[in-house]
Amino acid sequence: MVCRRTNDGALAFENGVTRSSSCRPYMSTAAAVAWFGVLLQCYLSLNLATANGQTIAHGVVIFLGFFTVLTNILVCLALTLPLIVRASPAGKFLSGPFAVGGIAANIAFVAISYHFLLRNIWNPQGAQLLADMLLHYVVPALFIVYWLVYSRTGSLRWVHPFFWSLYPAAYFIYVLARGELIGIYPYGFMDVSAIGYRHSIVNALGLLIGFIVLGSLFVGLDRFGRRAAF
Repeated sequence: MVCRRTNDGALAFENGVTRSSSCRPYMSTAAAVAWFGVLLQCYLSLNLATANGQTIAHGVVIFLGFFTVLTNILVCLALTLPLIVRASPAGKFLSGPFAVGGIAANIAFVAISYHFLLRNIWNPQGAQLLADMLLHYVVPALFIVYWLVYSRTGSLRWVHPFFWSLYPAAYFIYVLARGELIGIYPYGFMDVSAIGYRHSIVNALGLLIGFIVLGSLFVGLDRFGRRAAF
């Protein structure tokens, strides 16, 4: 099944000639959960900044430094804009198979990287634990289901993971530039001040290769999984 637009602009399923509007409730629910997770983390980041005697602006800078946060914001936009401004260029692009597949691969990368690299280095409690679970597990699962059930078209190509990888590559450049300006790095494996540029770049390249492999798995699911299902 593919979530698509009918001639009147409404979102619908397509399975042969069968159509339904039931993808909208799923997208709305997933968007609400995703926005809640992002806004909760934003509140916690700003609250921590002010509690430590720092400015709100500093809290925003820290908040927007994490790949997890930025990718969850992309998920929010990909679930929201096709619902509320579906005829806009952004709405059309973010509902297309290339964009949805790329965001699904990136949010899956968030979940996998966090689970294997980061979850054991801190112990969040209370509201921070809730935000942690939402951003790293719940939202990735919801968006991957959205991609699997509603957005696969069989149109993804093997070259697409290389295009999708431009986003994490750009993020790494952003981290380096941001670190040079403010002296803060969001992740230890990219902390130039602690491990140097060489190790940071080697770590980033390793992660980038891992992402391309993961993206290729998504392409394979799109091309062959859908063929097997229909």
